[in-house]
Amino acid sequence: MTLPIFVRSKWMKLGVLTASAVLFGCSNQPAQSAVAAETSTCTVGNQMAETTLYFGMSRPHGPNITEKEWQTFVDKQVTPRFRNGLTVFSGKGQWLGADGSIAKEGSHALMLIHPIQSAESEKNIEALRTLYKTQFKQESVMRVDATKCVSF
Repeated sequence: MTLPIFVRSKWMKLGVLTASAVLFGCSNQPAQSAVAAETSTCTVGNQMAETTLYFGMSRPHGPNITEKEWQTFVDKQVTPRFRNGLTVFSGKGQWLGADGSIAKEGSHALMLIHPIQSAESEKNIEALRTLYKTQFKQESVMRVDATKCVSF
């Protein structure tokens, strides 16, 4: 029996992925190598960490988080921890909830530039995530980290 072309293609891709995983290993080494390569090419500025946190503005039960509540959180929780500066982007996002449904809501992305592998920054970032989830009854606050070459 001959399989349809799209089924054969799917299995061929799976085979290539499996072979790649076996040959190169299933680790985060390529990501670390990419960071190392980026690190070595930072000639204009300083190597810094960039962390972006994504905050949903809807409560699971109750009214949406207001702009005033958000700004109070930024003023009282974020600014004291990151006095050197920060950037907030407003947007609309969607995500898959733990219950399997798609949630659409307003959101804020908070971008922080901070020293690489700083225990203080790490502690402050995780404190912000925990405080926000607790205060506004959130399931999660997404975190994305990258290494950047920064110049002022």
